[in-house]
Amino acid sequence: MHQAIGIDLGGTRIKGVLLDTRTGEVLEKRITPTNDGETNSWKTVIAQTVQELKASTSEPILGVGLAAPGLPNTDNSAIACMPGRLPGLEGFAWGDFLNERVWVLNDAHAAVLAEARFGAARNISNAAMLTLGTGVGGGLLVNGQLYQGFFQMAGHMGHMTVDADSDQLDVTNAPGSLEDAIGNVTVSRRSYGRYKSTHELLDGYAQGEPIATLVWLTSVRRLAAALASIANSFSPEVIVLGGGITQANDALFAPLQTFMDLFEWRPSGKKTTICKAHYEDWAGAIGAAASFQ
Repeated sequence: MHQAIGIDLGGTRIKGVLLDTRTGEVLEKRITPTNDGETNSWKTVIAQTVQELKASTSEPILGVGLAAPGLPNTDNSAIACMPGRLPGLEGFAWGDFLNERVWVLNDAHAAVLAEARFGAARNISNAAMLTLGTGVGGGLLVNGQLYQGFFQMAGHMGHMTVDADSDQLDVTNAPGSLEDAIGNVTVSRRSYGRYKSTHELLDGYAQGEPIATLVWLTSVRRLAAALASIANSFSPEVIVLGGGITQANDALFAPLQTFMDLFEWRPSGKKTTICKAHYEDWAGAIGAAASFQ
């Protein structure tokens, strides 16, 4: 057996793949609205997606990997903590519901696995990944293995403080967090109400609008400070950046490199490679399936 199903339960969409776990080839894929707020409907959608993907192959599957927001329990059978979203997710026993072998993991951790097995961190032993989107997620690869840490909290680098004097507390009560500094969720507040999304902010930056330029470069500067801190703390070979904000391409990576040249400690010329993730929207589903090796 070398095929597995991966499910990525997002706030707006549920993505599913049938994956060849030897090569990373996506054999089949499905995408469906989550309909968060409609009691248990997304559970039914996931069950239907799994059945459709199973029916698309004549081979038995290794299991179902399920990536979801929140913190998994110690045996990765359920999400133990996800307050405020997807009611009914916490403590839900997916193996019993799907009647399959199921491995549940944090969605950003799943993205790390996708990049480590088949993407930008392939053949790398030590790597860090941040997903820059509505919020900022992340994960760590240590000695070739996903590091989950105590209570599966490891890698939540979006909640590291980059402005200790800030009066703004993020969802984990961290003051001046990286997530608040660059996440899409805070664009309006950071731009004094002038821009509603990172996309709008970047349009303003491209046109040289002063407020957009100030806000964007401040955000990138704080991202660079966070990455330099990650490099000092974990000494990864590669830091992979994924998520929708990386679609900014040179508008992100060019100033980011300038700030890294200022902030990064480079003993004996060591320089941490910073690269864009290979997988985009499908990283969570692919990584969830890749948890079966």
